[in-house]
Amino acid sequence: MVRNDSPMPHCPGNQMSRPLLMAACLLAAAPALVQASDGGSTDPAKTEVWQPVPASVATPRDAAPSDAIVLFNGKDLSAWEGEQGGPAPWSVENGVATVRPGSKGIRTKRHFCDIQLHVEWRTPTETGGFDGQQRGNSGIFLQERYELQVLDSYNNPTYANGQAASIYKQAIPLVNASRAPGQWQAYDVIWKAPRFSQGGGLVSPARITVLHNGVLVQDDTVLSGITEYIGAPSYSPHGCAPIGLQEHGAKVGYRNIWVREL
Repeated sequence: MVRNDSPMPHCPGNQMSRPLLMAACLLAAAPALVQASDGGSTDPAKTEVWQPVPASVATPRDAAPSDAIVLFNGKDLSAWEGEQGGPAPWSVENGVATVRPGSKGIRTKRHFCDIQLHVEWRTPTETGGFDGQQRGNSGIFLQERYELQVLDSYNNPTYANGQAASIYKQAIPLVNASRAPGQWQAYDVIWKAPRFSQGGGLVSPARITVLHNGVLVQDDTVLSGITEYIGAPSYSPHGCAPIGLQEHGAKVGYRNIWVREL
């Protein structure tokens, strides 16, 4: 790739528009750039890189990758605790961890920074006559501060930056990929934690990519700060922290939760 400050190859003037002229110049320069990258050698081995060798990761069907940390395997919530400490207060039955309304949320005992996260969730089949934010509401908190919204957003209008797969009150999902209530859904998340200087200043903001049921809904989204219900988001310095699951009054179910540290 030609750097912005690199000298452009000579291209004779003509009557083409500037964009077309630039494209023609780059095409003309391409062979020279390729030759420069390998010293002009005609030996294909010159561009083969053998080290380091990537580690092998097994990817069994319907199971977590072999290098993943399984946070919920359908048996117990031993990897979790209550959001204020103590045993996780949610119920576990038939491989599903279900929110117990009024019990508050849960969080992982382990702390995380940059991760790949897989979570499957479903909202109750019966909506109870509720709509908007009162229907199937929960949330996934990265580092206990940044909420990826869980909500029944199937034929359920609400404010767009609060629907399922939104970064709550910050980023609207690219599309609504929600399934009907009672059906299992999945989030696959790439989370890049924010970085702070030793003095507490923000060096780089948090970034998130999300696939909802296999559909890209957050594309390397840059966060403006921690999730706030009222007011604008902002940053304050912090380190690695637990993943949290929110209790918001609805019996939302979770299963097959695993994470890979990046």
